[in-house]
Amino acid sequence: MKLFTKGLLLIAVPSVVELALLGVVFDTQEQTAQAAQWVSNSKQILYQSSAIVDPLLRQAARVRTGMAVGDPSFIDRHAVWVDLGDRLSNLDTLVADTPQQVERVHKMQRAIEAYRAQTVEISQALHAGRSPANFTALETEPLPQQIALFRDELTAFADEASRLDAERAAALARRRERQQYALIAAVLGSMLIWAATAVVFARSIGRRLEVLTDNAERLGNGRTLAPPLSGNDEIAALDAVLHQTGARLRAAEADQATLKTRLEARAQELASVNEELRQETQDNEMFIYSVSHDLRSPLVNLQGFSKELQVSCDELDSIVDAAGLPQGEQRRMTHILDGDVRESLQYLRTAVTRAAAIIDALLRISRAGRLEYQWQRVSVGRVVGRVVDALEGAIAQQSAVVTVRELPPAWGDPGAIEQVFGNLIGNALNYLDPARLGRIEVGALEPDPVDESEPRAVRTRTYYVRDNGLGIPAAYMSKVFRAFQRLHGDVANGDGIGLAVVRRTVERHGGRVWVESAEGAGSTFFVVLPEQPTRN
Repeated sequence: MKLFTKGLLLIAVPSVVELALLGVVFDTQEQTAQAAQWVSNSKQILYQSSAIVDPLLRQAARVRTGMAVGDPSFIDRHAVWVDLGDRLSNLDTLVADTPQQVERVHKMQRAIEAYRAQTVEISQALHAGRSPANFTALETEPLPQQIALFRDELTAFADEASRLDAERAAALARRRERQQYALIAAVLGSMLIWAATAVVFARSIGRRLEVLTDNAERLGNGRTLAPPLSGNDEIAALDAVLHQTGARLRAAEADQATLKTRLEARAQELASVNEELRQETQDNEMFIYSVSHDLRSPLVNLQGFSKELQVSCDELDSIVDAAGLPQGEQRRMTHILDGDVRESLQYLRTAVTRAAAIIDALLRISRAGRLEYQWQRVSVGRVVGRVVDALEGAIAQQSAVVTVRELPPAWGDPGAIEQVFGNLIGNALNYLDPARLGRIEVGALEPDPVDESEPRAVRTRTYYVRDNGLGIPAAYMSKVFRAFQRLHGDVANGDGIGLAVVRRTVERHGGRVWVESAEGAGSTFFVVLPEQPTRN
């Protein structure tokens, strides 16, 4: 038999018995509640009946006073009759389940209506100035006939209500006692039923669960499992799964050992490759530094000799002019000196100047990778303020508007961060669109979310430099941060390494830089910098 079926039987049988016991309890509870409601109604009936006669007696006294003094104002009290009618209607509702009491209430209502009709006639006679002598004979008794009838019916009504109240109170006491017995029987029966169920469960299922638990502990501790359980229920199936898991874990351990050996070998390979890359990077930086220094001396020589050649050409011009050569030869010499030679010298000086600029650019790139940073908390707002002050002349010349938003601090080198924003704001000024008013905005985005559960997570901030300049074509976006890549060369001078230095500097800070741009609409450069030191 499956464990699910066994469980259903162990639950269903006690549940059916409990439902039957609960049915008995609910039935006695409902009967007790009904009896309590009857007792409450009886108390309310007695209260209402005891309070209903006083307003009527007071009205009878007022009627006799009005007849005696001839003043109908003592009689015209309509609120009294409305109050009496409401009280009788309430009594009628409360005794709706007792026909005899309902009939008494109806008789009292008829007596009240008859007496009210009589008082109306007396009031009309007094208003008309007639003597109420015809009604005086009706008032010879201590109480008017209708009120006496009302009082008799009310007395009988109260006696019957008292009797019913006593009966209902006794019935309520009996039902409450029966309810207590039923509740006690239900609790004891439920305890006995579930105790028997627990015994059956412990004998049929508990022992097998102990074996299963022991095998699970053995599996967790890496020990040999006990023999598999017999049977075809779920516990036996779980035990079989534990044995299969044990076999797979042993196979996985063997595979893990092999994989660990491979990973260690791979880690050694990666460490060797990283060391080679580090050495190559260092060699490249030293190569750039050495080449730039070694090339500077020949360029200086070329520049000096070109000046000497220029001086020599000037002396040859003087000699030719003083030599008095024939006109044809003189024109030829002048053409050679002023044309070919001077033009070649100009090309040579231009090439030397360009080569010197490239060497300086290589040196700046090399320094950006080798410079030792002074790590500290940097006020980016002050850094950008210094950059804007330094570019004040260019800003005024361009008639541009530079807006600096609130800039939170970052962690890094002050000089390097100032160089980053100097390049970005300088580029924005250089490539503004002359056809419209230039606008440059420097600000910061909302803080980037950080996964605090990650031990090496670092909180960062994203800054931006936005302009409404010429923009960058889509085909050129992938080349923006490469060295010696220049766009709009006819608009601004430069050697095309500013953004390459920006990228290298930001990456050394553990951040990143990118650009979003649309040609003709402007560009936005984003820079991500850490807000705090990198966690170890």
